[in-house]
Amino acid sequence: MIKKTVSHILVEDGVLTALALQEYEQIALKEKIPLIRYLQEKKLITPEALARAYAKQSELPYLEKISDEMADPLLLAKIPLKFLRENAIIPLKGKQGPLIAVSNPIQFQTIDELTMLFGNQTSTVVASAKTIIDALNHYYPLEGTDQMMEDLEEESDVAGLTFGEIDERDILTSANDAPIIKLVNYVLFQAVKMDASDIHIEPEEKEIRVRYRIDGIMHQFMTMPKRIQGAVISRIKIMSNMNIAEKRKPQDGRIEIRVADKRFDIRVNLLPVIFGEKVVMRLLDKEKGFAALEKLGFSSHDFDLIIKIISKPNGIIFVSGPTGSGKTTTLYSILSRLNKPTVNIVTVEDPVEYQLQGISQVQVNEKANVTFATALRAILRQDPDIVMIGETRDSETAQIAIQAALTGHLVLSTIHTNSAPATITRLIDMGIESFLIASSIVGVIGQRLVRKLCQSCKEAYTPSTELLRTLNMKTDSKVTFYRPKGCVDCANLGYKGRLSIFEIMIMTDEISRLTMERGATTVIRKQAVKDGMTLLIQDGIRKVELALTSIEEVLSVATAYDEGLDQ
Repeated sequence: MIKKTVSHILVEDGVLTALALQEYEQIALKEKIPLIRYLQEKKLITPEALARAYAKQSELPYLEKISDEMADPLLLAKIPLKFLRENAIIPLKGKQGPLIAVSNPIQFQTIDELTMLFGNQTSTVVASAKTIIDALNHYYPLEGTDQMMEDLEEESDVAGLTFGEIDERDILTSANDAPIIKLVNYVLFQAVKMDASDIHIEPEEKEIRVRYRIDGIMHQFMTMPKRIQGAVISRIKIMSNMNIAEKRKPQDGRIEIRVADKRFDIRVNLLPVIFGEKVVMRLLDKEKGFAALEKLGFSSHDFDLIIKIISKPNGIIFVSGPTGSGKTTTLYSILSRLNKPTVNIVTVEDPVEYQLQGISQVQVNEKANVTFATALRAILRQDPDIVMIGETRDSETAQIAIQAALTGHLVLSTIHTNSAPATITRLIDMGIESFLIASSIVGVIGQRLVRKLCQSCKEAYTPSTELLRTLNMKTDSKVTFYRPKGCVDCANLGYKGRLSIFEIMIMTDEISRLTMERGATTVIRKQAVKDGMTLLIQDGIRKVELALTSIEEVLSVATAYDEGLDQ
């Protein structure tokens, strides 16, 4: 019996039409490339559809997902990562013996080699190339800390280790590197794997502590022996182009690496402390985009307000909140929505976190005297329609931003305040005239980040009456409340990912009057609520009712200034 071709199976499965297949065959023939490769390169078929077709053709089972139970580090460690990646093949733990998942079962020689390695009990399944590569990136064993520490013990002179050149290799392929290099790579890799935003390497009296910030919360990851402190810090200095000899002054640097085929930009800050030099590294996934404005989690009421203020032809819009509250991401989402061929958008940022096509972005460079203020002056001579200022840090920047808003530009910026109404008071404290504030600001977006409940393990419960009263909620509420539990999916944290809670204050006539009178923040807030502003805590309650987060998470970021919710 003659087997059907993969292309005919794709037609049978409804992935392609017969007419489209004929057309693609002619193009592939003309370009002298195999049909399947042409379909893959032009993204005319998905990896999953192709894998299913291969499975049907070869009469092998199709594996949709590779679970934690199937991944076996001992099996993986027997084969070089490069070989597995190039062939899109992975050995797994099956019920009756080793299982070989392959994206293309026609790779007979490769499958035979693994079968000989693992024995005759081996069976073969088909999985998509994406599923296999993702599993390799997730499960392939990078040498553990215990083995690394044993290697370090064998080194007679840790301080004399050669660090090697920083290159473009993926740090997962560092098996033959010196122990210190492997150790630093291991710390970076695990941070990426655990989706940490920051790495803290903290020297203490008798050891070095390594902690990760995951979803805004610090977690201890490991400790290192004190005697390797100098070597680890020197390795990081080399990677981030810092002065190795300087140990008395703070230093800033930057590292670009690849981890599991993803590019990461790492901002490094080094601070001398009493037991050595403390390193904090901020990780930014260069390939991770930002959400569209409508997907940031605004209520329909708040989304309408956002569209209203960003549609203004001029004025200034502030996004307020503490460090790490997602302000810059919100600004990028707004810019992305405003970005059209008919407008000229220029930004000044420190640093430029995402590159936006069609937008001119300026990087702050203090050494070259390119500050927010000096860059902003230059930008205003570039005929912009919309200007984004990464942060309004001082009076000079605020003055120029407000003048720009008053002269026909739409200006977007972030500011560090505890609430949207507090932005008015902060600008007055900076020395900005109240009448300028009242006439230039069109709106302020206040925001915080709260951790999202893990959807795999969240559990329903009944909160105490006191807790509900704290939120000003009725004790007979029919809402189902959830709390964190912890499972494999969320590394037993109970939370996975973060979401924003918002408050949006529009500069109404009454708030403008209070601004002119230099009214207190509490007075401005009460008026803003009267004018329709939803407070942070109220938006938080909405997300608790949607089972997205917990009461405790909302209270942890929205209690300091939201007393008197019923006023």
